[in-house]
Amino acid sequence: MTDNILTPENVVAAGSATTKDEAIREAGALLVAAGAVKPEYVDAMLEREASVSTYMGNFLAIPHGTNEAKDAITRSALSLVRYDKAIDWDGEEVRFAVGIAGLNNEHLEILSKIAIVFSDEDEVAKLIHAADANELFALLEEVNAE
Repeated sequence: MTDNILTPENVVAAGSATTKDEAIREAGALLVAAGAVKPEYVDAMLEREASVSTYMGNFLAIPHGTNEAKDAITRSALSLVRYDKAIDWDGEEVRFAVGIAGLNNEHLEILSKIAIVFSDEDEVAKLIHAADANELFALLEEVNAE
């Protein structure tokens, strides 16, 4: 697996989005800025969301592109955006949008690591109360471990 799927530059402690679509674009823009995906991947993230919700529970949504968008991925990466005010995600409250792009099904391993962190309510509380992006990154850095 590629080293450092999540980097400090891809962690935002106070996202600016106020809607689900804006949050998907915000998480996707970080992946584009990191050089992990081409801009059309963000459109595929919105497409995927239109067909199936990426809300996972515990204030987490994991927007990602459709299978048809695999060619728009240049390397595996994650982005994380935290929101001070919960975003309405089809009736669910989301405080974290984790954008994901995975080459060669690497995203499945990444998804399982994120799911483990967010399945623990104490860990989610730590993430909600983290002081800044650096602290958020430190709490999530284990997703980079082999």
